[in-house]
Amino acid sequence: MAREQGLSATAYQRPSNLVEALDCLALTPNALLLAGGTDIYPARVGKPVDLRGEPLIDVTAISGLRSITRGAGGFRVGAAVTWRQLLEKPLPDWFFGLKQAAREVGGRQIQNAGTVVGNVCNASPAADGVPALLALDANVELASRAGLRMLPLSEFVLGNRKTARRADEIVTALVIPERSPPSRSTFLKLGSRKYLVISIAMVAVTVDLDNAARIVDARVVVGACSAVAQHLRPLETALRGASLLDAHRLVEASHFGVLTPMDDVRGTRAYRLHAAQELVVRALQDLTQ
Repeated sequence: MAREQGLSATAYQRPSNLVEALDCLALTPNALLLAGGTDIYPARVGKPVDLRGEPLIDVTAISGLRSITRGAGGFRVGAAVTWRQLLEKPLPDWFFGLKQAAREVGGRQIQNAGTVVGNVCNASPAADGVPALLALDANVELASRAGLRMLPLSEFVLGNRKTARRADEIVTALVIPERSPPSRSTFLKLGSRKYLVISIAMVAVTVDLDNAARIVDARVVVGACSAVAQHLRPLETALRGASLLDAHRLVEASHFGVLTPMDDVRGTRAYRLHAAQELVVRALQDLTQ
């Protein structure tokens, strides 16, 4: 047990390994898990922001959580990997869309500190990383004292600021399966300005192609237009077998029925739906370049 190992329920813990981190979590199950820390204060808008005395478990010293590795299951992005690390890491071409999303996460300072896993765990409807990761069929690795479990990202993010992480679990990595070349991906975001902006709408598309540039499989995901980023399943089905050059002509308004955009200061529901459709068309055209 944690107390037998000399740990205590102090406000801040920085364990050096995963076992110790899980022991800390067992001791303080309401603790806030900390990696980049860039969402701590924004998530407390309108709430007390004095964190003194609030239990924090900092995972940045845990070996293995700060690297991107390639193994039998695909690419493993550790829980402490920053957006800047992802951008600078040589990766296959089909990571292009995720890297485009990485460039849209805040400014350079945020990218240097904020983590890819933290963006997912924060579960904002406007999280830039989620659509691109969904389009890559990413999985979430969670660790507890009982062992590891893996969830598809589509089953992990449940709603606005809601995830399937249990109180006794730590997200240790995202696992992105291999894709067969020639696979391509892209990401487009619409905001009121170029940088440091919350999305009005965003789109991530990944396509697997055959040697004749026909679409074997497609993933089309729209973010910031529902509580959780959504696959456009009817469009994905319509794209299979189509020529990549003609794919954008297959986009129809009926494909967007799964979206439930809201009206707010950034845009109306109708505008978001229109923007999402236009972004999908442009994304499919971009993939032909």
